[in-house]
Amino acid sequence: MGEMYGYVRVSSTDQNEDRQLMAMRKCPITEDRIYLDKISGKNFKRPQYRAMLRKLKPGDTLCITSIDRLGRNYEEIQQQWRIITKEKKVDIVVLDMPLLDTRRNKDLLGAFIADLVLQVLSFVAQNERENIRKRQAEGIAAAKEKGIRFGRPRKPLPAEFHTAFRLWADGQLPLTEAAKFCNMAESSFRYRAFLKQKSE
Repeated sequence: MGEMYGYVRVSSTDQNEDRQLMAMRKCPITEDRIYLDKISGKNFKRPQYRAMLRKLKPGDTLCITSIDRLGRNYEEIQQQWRIITKEKKVDIVVLDMPLLDTRRNKDLLGAFIADLVLQVLSFVAQNERENIRKRQAEGIAAAKEKGIRFGRPRKPLPAEFHTAFRLWADGQLPLTEAAKFCNMAESSFRYRAFLKQKSE
């Protein structure tokens, strides 16, 4: 009889993992065998996931609460599922989807049904990730249209900038001298000059 492990993932540090941890403890899985990542599910370059993968050995069982906790990339979910179940010979239990319990139905039909369900759910997980990105992009675009700025506030221009800009724009002052006159880096002066030309 192998050991039972749990894998928990939340997408960011401010998300709460308690619901997943409670589900793991009910399995029951001891604290030292629960691996937690606070990172996006877009790929499998996650420190705790990698550490857990190294620990798994034939006959062990891995529990996850739902397929999207494993990941949100369709092809990579399929690949990791094969690595765990076929190469490492470890069973996987997806708690919110009893059909995805590789300890059961080990006959051909059972394996076929599990593969089919896995494909559908991993497709749904990736689709949801893409929808989230689309909604974020739409939200950012709408905010920008309303004049909401993102990132650090822009530094105020030095008082000498307008004079230096005019001299530089008229070809009377080289860029290096214009930037030095304003006590700015050349790249900063060039960028702010570009913005000024665009607004005029």
